[in-house]
Amino acid sequence: ILAQIAAEVLECSTDDISVFGADTDISPYDSGSYASSTTYVTGKAVEKCALELRDRIEKLGAKMLGCEKCDVTFDGKKVICESGENKDKCVTLADISTASMCGNDIALSVTNTHTSPISPPPFMVGAAEVEVDLLTGESRVVEYDACVDCGTPVNPNLARVQAEGGILQGIGMTMSENITYSDKGKLYENSFLQYKIPSRMDIGHINVEFESSYENAGPFGAKSIGEVVINTPLPAITDALSHAAGKRFYELPITPDQIAMARQK
Repeated sequence: ILAQIAAEVLECSTDDISVFGADTDISPYDSGSYASSTTYVTGKAVEKCALELRDRIEKLGAKMLGCEKCDVTFDGKKVICESGENKDKCVTLADISTASMCGNDIALSVTNTHTSPISPPPFMVGAAEVEVDLLTGESRVVEYDACVDCGTPVNPNLARVQAEGGILQGIGMTMSENITYSDKGKLYENSFLQYKIPSRMDIGHINVEFESSYENAGPFGAKSIGEVVINTPLPAITDALSHAAGKRFYELPITPDQIAMARQK
């Protein structure tokens, strides 16, 4: 996502952008991680950096071409003079990079920060269709439909799979993932054989749609998406199972035992 934002501003390929992971040797100061806001907060910092870097590239390119900055354009590979005596002349990004290190006062290196005074929330609605065997209590999500408002998705494909993954986590939390202990404190679910995480084979269809909106405070109109997608499966599936069993459930996960016992009562 961060590479995509930088590439969009600089009009180049994401292959030309390198993103280094957090490293205390090279990373600037960060007060902490307090939300799933990499795209919303860090992405905006990247956008601001890329805009400033583009401005410096155009400024140095114009200087090398002997024209004004307002007379040049940058296409991600080269700076081109659009008017005047040097019209259609250009200098490549490689030439500009070399020049920036040799006797010029325009450094092609930018550091910027971003903090947002507001935190616009994402929104999500979900609807679940379940199958329940009232005799054994076994249940299955046949279909889950979700609509997410995360602003304008920077990368719709990544946003979709992130939403699907969060929904699957919510399904597991609602229907199967549980931790219990013996009287002596022994953990019963001590492996993934006992602690059941749902796989793609355990559920039916997951349909995710995005409600288009634009958040002015986010990069290219984006908001966060990481946490909201796990929220709706719990109440939606609980309501569906309660409707099928004829009894309201108040504890998670809703196991086959709970459903079967609810029918007996």
